[in-house]
Amino acid sequence: MDVILHLGAHRTGSTSFQTYLRGADAQLAGQGIGFWGPWRTRNGLFHGLMDPPPRPGEAKRAPGRVRLAAAASDRRGMAQLVVSDENMLGSPRACLRARKLYPDAGKRIARVREGFGRIDLALLQIRSPENWWSSAMSHLLLRGAPMPDAAALAQIAGCARGWRDVISDIACALPDTRLVVTPFERFATRPDRLLQCMTGALFTPAPPSGGIWANRGAALPELRSALEERNQDPHKLPEGEGRWRPFTPEQEAALRETYADDLFWLKAGADGMATLTEDPEPAADRLTWPPASRQKGQDDDGQDGRLAQTR
Repeated sequence: MDVILHLGAHRTGSTSFQTYLRGADAQLAGQGIGFWGPWRTRNGLFHGLMDPPPRPGEAKRAPGRVRLAAAASDRRGMAQLVVSDENMLGSPRACLRARKLYPDAGKRIARVREGFGRIDLALLQIRSPENWWSSAMSHLLLRGAPMPDAAALAQIAGCARGWRDVISDIACALPDTRLVVTPFERFATRPDRLLQCMTGALFTPAPPSGGIWANRGAALPELRSALEERNQDPHKLPEGEGRWRPFTPEQEAALRETYADDLFWLKAGADGMATLTEDPEPAADRLTWPPASRQKGQDDDGQDGRLAQTR
């Protein structure tokens, strides 16, 4: 059985992709494709895997538990197992504390590899960092995190660590694994194409005509309401109805330049570490998919979830 990791990242349509896979579970199982999402991985399966507990005995049990579960999927006749959990990289809260993108990604992915033993393919979806950070900060603000001050924003904008560094860390942790990188800007509305990139499946169920927008980023009115509920000053946020853009125009320009450099590096071959895949097909509305759930996505900072049966 081939093991395929969908690493996220957060705020790049990962929850929408997981919603798509849960809806397509029966059809994919008929093609020999199994799926583990956060409802499975965060319900105890990955406990102690990326963040080992201090006691050695507990740390050893986590990889064994994952291998047993993978072996069970193999016995059920799965030819491919897609494991999608963006927390394998870390969490947005940890990124904000460190003022950089996924500082512990390499160590965490190395522990995931220890759990599975062999990983055939890993896919990372990336996003222009000024938009990624804005979305991540909005997500955290709704969950009680304080607003970042000007010094924190300047430190993030001036940090040299970009997606190239995250990709290099992952490649070092998975030296024998094919690593594929996709841009959020091209794949956010095409979970079927993303799945095809991972599995090579000849048939992937079409998404709904209106797309799947699970766990979508909050707009300014929702963020101001969240501050008011916590008895904090909503006027710290700008007026308006759109998305929160915390960076100055100069800081946004610096972050976009970093992203442009990262994409150039990927298009030039990424030093043999990864392959950039850009969707060659234009987005097309389709009409053969059940309606998407209107519920918000899972908590990206927690390990608790609901158990979904894996076929």
